[in-house]
Amino acid sequence: MNEILEAAEQLFAVQGYYSTTIRDISQKIGVAQGMLYYYFKSKEDVLETLLDKHVNVLLFEASTIQTTVQAPSEKIASLLSMVLQKAMYKNGLLLNMIYDVQNLQVKQKLFLRIEEGLSPKLTAIIEDGIKQKQFSVSYIPTAIDYILTILEFLSLALYQRTSPRILTSRIRMAEKLIESTLSSKDKSIHIYTNANR
Repeated sequence: MNEILEAAEQLFAVQGYYSTTIRDISQKIGVAQGMLYYYFKSKEDVLETLLDKHVNVLLFEASTIQTTVQAPSEKIASLLSMVLQKAMYKNGLLLNMIYDVQNLQVKQKLFLRIEEGLSPKLTAIIEDGIKQKQFSVSYIPTAIDYILTILEFLSLALYQRTSPRILTSRIRMAEKLIESTLSSKDKSIHIYTNANR
């Protein structure tokens, strides 16, 4: 199954998702189309499985960040930076597939999975920040909703290939909004992407 996903990802990157067919994928790995249908119901199923694989990696890395010996504000910044870096995988291939209008249902399912996976990690980091007196948050779920909304806003800016100057401005604004949401010190959150380094 991994060979199928790797072939599909390569073809989606080169030909685009809509131009790639199940036949193209089967030809790339040298098997009959029927074999692909044994593992996947449709090309959309291949896409969902491929995106799910990337979400698993993202959530594993988020767990690693959560358990590092960093200040809570650094953990928040590292987690958000990592998610944005993952979003830019293969020059935005994943974002292109997610934000395509015809993949709206896939996008909603994917974002829900990311939200459900990141929320407990963000909760633990915020609780740690409260214990260490770095954050002051009255209702953690609302703070997480704000952070995830900001993250989606930044992901959309990456998808739209916003100019580096405007993207950097949006990231600085996002940092201030997150600092305000967490009642953390000014300039304690620094989000990085390849576009704003």
